Amino acid sequence: MKLTEILNEDLVLSNLQSDEKTGVLDEMTRFMHEKNLIHDSSVVLKALMERENLGSTGIGFNVAIPHAKVKEIQKMTAVFGRSTKGIEFDSLDQEPVHLICLLIAPENSTGPHIKALARISRLLKDEGLRDDLMKAADGAEMFRITKLKDDGLE
Repeated sequence: MKLTEILNEDLVLSNLQSDEKTGVLDEMTRFMHEKNLIHDSSVVLKALMERENLGSTGIGFNVAIPHAKVKEIQKMTAVFGRSTKGIEFDSLDQEPVHLICLLIAPENSTGPHIKALARISRLLKDEGLRDDLMKAADGAEMFRITKLKDDGLE
């Protein structure tokens, strides 16, 4: 599975505003609602926060991959965001998060959900990609950079 199968240019936020975990997850779920990807952003936010309570999805390298499975969607989708100022996310390395790939999957999609998480993690562990994403001018450029890396990853 490629990340670009569940992410497109319209789902990239290049300038996240919040500087803390709950706020940025709320910002991203509201964005998903505005894009008609979910019906109720509060339900998705609650699922994401329940997952965060199990342990932070801040994986280090200034990256977080918040994720949840919810009833209300039929197909897996991702939203990608960037914060230039950084977000306190209780990351494993205690560093602020700058790049967030939020993944929402249907409740019955355990296998594809795990594969998508692995793909996102593998992509975002690439230091060159992270640097390029932080330097990108806008969401369109961020998507283009991600797609090039995603297409070249075996």
